[in-house]
Amino acid sequence: MLMLPDTMLALANDRRRELIAEADRERLLTSARRARRARNAVAVRGQPDGTLASCEPSAR
Repeated sequence: MLMLPDTMLALANDRRRELIAEADRERLLTSARRARRARNAVAVRGQPDGTLASCEPSAR
């Protein structure tokens, strides 16, 4: 199969753009997951730990 250099270059550039877009999406998702975990961790701070928490009120 004979491919013109311009066609090969266009395909290579398209693939490169796809890889960059995929990496950007992955970074965005990772950032969103970290933000969600951090937000949930702050919301839980200062509350009892469920069944492992003491029955007595904590001293503040």
